[in-house]
Amino acid sequence: MDIRQLRAFVIIVDLGSLTRAAAHLHVAQPALSQRMTRLEAELKTALLLRSPQGVRPTEAGKALYRHARLVLRQLEEARAEVLHGAQGGATGTVAVGLPTTVAAMLAAPLLRRMRDQHPGIRLQVFESMSGYLAELLANGRLDLAVLYRDVETPNVAVEPLLDEDLFVMGAVPGDDVPGEAGDAGEATQATLRVAALSGVPLVLPSGGQGLRLLVDRAFAQADAEPPTVIADIDSLPLLLSAALDGLACTVLPWSALAALPAGVTLAHRRLVEPAVARPVSLCRLASAARTAAAEAVHDILVALTRERVEAGAWRGVRLREP
Repeated sequence: MDIRQLRAFVIIVDLGSLTRAAAHLHVAQPALSQRMTRLEAELKTALLLRSPQGVRPTEAGKALYRHARLVLRQLEEARAEVLHGAQGGATGTVAVGLPTTVAAMLAAPLLRRMRDQHPGIRLQVFESMSGYLAELLANGRLDLAVLYRDVETPNVAVEPLLDEDLFVMGAVPGDDVPGEAGDAGEATQATLRVAALSGVPLVLPSGGQGLRLLVDRAFAQADAEPPTVIADIDSLPLLLSAALDGLACTVLPWSALAALPAGVTLAHRRLVEPAVARPVSLCRLASAARTAAAEAVHDILVALTRERVEAGAWRGVRLREP
């Protein structure tokens, strides 16, 4: 194996196509295909499954992909340190995954703080649903990821940050305490029993998402009928739009309100009986190298989380003490 082979293999897996990978690498597709065939022969195992729809890695290919990304990242960090080390301070690229609602609270402050304190570090910020970010982390695509979990696994190190309450958003029949986005008054603390949502049309993330599992569990604990879900939506803007249009209510953390346009408000009440909350943690691969650049981003993310909560800019959460 050599670096060119590893880099080509990673690009093929990322793009899911030999044709697109060849164009990206500016090489002929037959030559790229032969390069992969030689790599498979050297390792004595199939790495790619080829079909008319494209290519995807085998189980062995997934293992090589994780190691290849780590090797390429270490090479990039070594090059950055050699080229820019004389300037002082941490250097390199750090990939961070933030769920959409967390990004609303931390992304802009993180970019500003990094620019001010660590100009030699280049951030790559991925904003998506937590489940997808967990996959990127497992595949070595991310150095750090904020995920909704608080249990470590052999592969993932977990540092709990806070607990986040969930709110019903939208007009619930018989609910006369609206609550407004961004207000600091009693409406943010207004509550609604989970059982009161029985029969209320809801739009929720799909069943594979952790938030959906929490909602389903809360209904069961309240001895209520299963939620009346009229659509599974894995998009924060669409969930909020459905609630704003009066099509259905949804269940989200308070931070989701930051995604609303300026001046737009949305009724919201904290769910109780039972209270519905989820842990928010900063995660990384247990085997990942703890570079100076990654540690700098880690420290700023932890500090920003505490600052935003203590300043009242991030409501409906409780800090986890270290």
